[in-house]
Order: sequence, then C-alpha cells, then structure tokens
Amino acid sequence: MTERACPPSIRRALTGHTTMTLAYADEDGPQAAAVLYAVDADAAAGPVLYFVTSTGTRHGRALAGPGEGRVAFTAQQDGQQWDGLTGLQGRGRCRPLGDDERAAGWRVYTDRFPFVLESERLRPALERTTLWELRPDWLRLIDNAQGFGHKEEWRPAGTP
Repeated sequence: MTERACPPSIRRALTGHTTMTLAYADEDGPQAAAVLYAVDADAAAGPVLYFVTSTGTRHGRALAGPGEGRVAFTAQQDGQQWDGLTGLQGRGRCRPLGDDERAAGWRVYTDRFPFVLESERLRPALERTTLWELRPDWLRLIDNAQGFGHKEEWRPAGTP
C-alpha cells in the first residue's frame, strides 16, 4: 500500500521545533518528559523523530517495557500568543535503535544539534546513551495564525 505523503506544513512544523514532550504510562500511572529531538522529515514512510534518553530513566524504562513503546507527544514553542499559536500533537511508537541502525539516526540527531559533537563532555555521554526512534502514526498541526482552531492531520496510508 502506498504511503500518503506528510504535508509540507506538518514537516515544516516538525523541523521548526527542537523539544517535544512525550506522554506515556507505566505501572505508576501517566507521566510526561521533555526531550530534544531531531527529525528526518523526508523519510519515505513519513517523518521519523530521534531522541536520546537512558533506558534507566522512568520514561526510558516505560518505553522499553511491555507497552510496546506507544506514546503521545506535543511540540511547540513557549511564549506564544493564542492568535498565533502553532504546535503539533502526535502519537506513535518508540523503540531503541541497535548498533546497526544507530549511525543513520545519530547523523540526523547531530546534524540538528552539532554542539553534541563539539563538546568533549557531552559527546561521549550521549554516545553511550540510547538513541530512540519515534515513528508517528498520527500527527496534527494546530496553526491559529491561519484561523482560530485551524488543524491539519496526517496518518500514513493504511493507518486507521
């Protein structure tokens, strides 16, 4: 089945932000965590987001646990006025990348955040930390600059 292309407006919004808030649930209930992310907005099957977090954190344990890595997330800039508010809502699956897959995702991440490679302190720490892939199966762009409550949605073809 052919994938529907992700609209340019949603791809621009994804690349225009750098922080997403991941929402997940574990045995202690719902929780959220903010992480820096980089996006491969032109991936053939739809956007792919990459972020770094340890599997020892609460959200890392929850994502690697029995919930199959299902998350909801948002990305937006702070300090916006309501009439110009723009941001994203999404859902998808996260998974840690193994050694064979890590190189491509790491390139996307360090292209977005070159300071990671430039820092003698940060680079080795993040190189030892787990790199995650998030594949959205639903995205909604909210853009009040186009009219209050303006929404655009995307789902890959074949996604209910």
